Amino acid sequence: MALLVLSVSGSDRPGLTQALAAAVLSAGGNWLESHLSRLGGLYVGSVLVELDQGRVEALRAAVSAVDAAGLEVRIAPAATAEAAAGETLAFSLVGQDRPGIVNQVTRAVSGIGANIETFKTWLSKESHSGAPLFHMSANLRLPVGLSAAKVQAALEAISGEIMVDVA
Repeated sequence: MALLVLSVSGSDRPGLTQALAAAVLSAGGNWLESHLSRLGGLYVGSVLVELDQGRVEALRAAVSAVDAAGLEVRIAPAATAEAAAGETLAFSLVGQDRPGIVNQVTRAVSGIGANIETFKTWLSKESHSGAPLFHMSANLRLPVGLSAAKVQAALEAISGEIMVDVA
């Protein structure tokens, strides 16, 4: 069996997910996981697909029709990953929006050796002033020996500088 990652982007409109799902099914593939969303007016995301190795070219042909309809689809083999060691940790933060928050948080996290497995950011409006609030949520994989307390300390060390609350 082949595991493939389909990366997609294109102008958002109704029917894109269905067109992609139909292409996967027509090639005999099984849709395993996905992260799809509207971002900046575009439909973007990724899909993990499993299918027989001999059907990879059929999948390429099927997604080329979707690609011709305006949704760019790239296919890459999924990496064969060893079972991840270490515990997982979820965290979130919120604060007044300003440039550099993502850079500082990701530098702190990577600086202690944690791996970001999922990462999501979004903006909302502060209820009283209407000022933009920046939100981030992430799931980290900690290397063996790195404690959640050390991650929390690293994030709290920068929280005053970037003026966010970390949970």
